[in-house]
Amino acid sequence: MTTAAGHPMHVLVTGAAGMLGQDLTAYLRSVGDRVTGIDMEVDIRDLEAVRAAISEHAPDAVIHCAAWTDVDGAELDEDAAYAVNALGAEHVAIAAAELGVPLVVLSTDYVFDGSLDRDYLEDDAPAPIGAYGRTKLAGELAARRAHPSGARIARTAWLYGAAGRNFIDTMRRLGSEQDEVAVVADQIGSPTWTKDLAPALRALITAEPGIHHTTGGGSVTWAGLAEAVFDAAGLECRVRPISTAELGRPAPRPPRSVLAATRPDTPALRAWREALADYVSETS
Repeated sequence: MTTAAGHPMHVLVTGAAGMLGQDLTAYLRSVGDRVTGIDMEVDIRDLEAVRAAISEHAPDAVIHCAAWTDVDGAELDEDAAYAVNALGAEHVAIAAAELGVPLVVLSTDYVFDGSLDRDYLEDDAPAPIGAYGRTKLAGELAARRAHPSGARIARTAWLYGAAGRNFIDTMRRLGSEQDEVAVVADQIGSPTWTKDLAPALRALITAEPGIHHTTGGGSVTWAGLAEAVFDAAGLECRVRPISTAELGRPAPRPPRSVLAATRPDTPALRAWREALADYVSETS
C-alpha cells in the first residue's frame, strides 16, 4: 500500500456526488489516483453497510465528505443530523481503522461559538451553539476515538463550488436581477473554494493525525463577500448590511468563526479573494 503524497493512491471518497465531493474526485483523478466514490448507494448510518463497502473496495485511504449540511434543517431535526454527522463519521472511522488506512474527516467552523475576538486555534475548546455544530463535533470526537492513530479532522468553512448551490452563485444571480441586496454583516468567516480545498485534503492523508484547519486565507463578512462578488463579476448592485437577527433563520450562527492554521503539516490555502476571482472567471 502506497500513501506517499507524491504517488498514486486508491482513495475512497464518501459523499462523492456532493459539491466538495465532485471537485475532490476530479482533482484526485487529475493527479493519477484511482478513486472510488460512494454516495447515496451506501447508507453511512448503517455500520455494516459502511464496513462492507470500504472492505470490498480496500482503498489506500478514505476521505469522508458525506454529511448533513443543512444548518437550519439540523436545528429542526437534530436526531436526523446526528445520525449522519456523528454516527456516519464513526462508522466510516471504524471501517477505516479495521482496514488500517488513513482517514480524513471533513468538519466545520461551527464547532465554535464564535465569541472570541481572535482566530480559533486547533486546540481551542469547541463550544457549538447550534445542532449542526454539535453533530459535527460529535462526529469529530467519534472518528478520533474509533481511529486514534489514523483520523485527520479537516475543519473548513463557507464552502462554495461549481457543483452545488452556494452563496457566490446566489449573489451573482441576485446582483444581476436587483439594484440592492440585503446581506448579513455581523458574521465573519473564511470563504473556501472546494477546488482549492481538494489538494489540501489529499495532502492531509500523509499529515499527522489530529485536527487541521483548512480554509481560504483571510476573513470577511457575508456582506463584504457579496460586495467582492459583485466587483469580480462586474455587477452594479449595492449591498445593504443587515443583522443575523433580521434574517430570522432557525439556527444560530457563530459571529466570528475564523480558523487559524498553525500546524506545519497543514496545507495552506490561498487568500479567499484571489480564489473568488478565479472562481467567478472560471464559471462565468
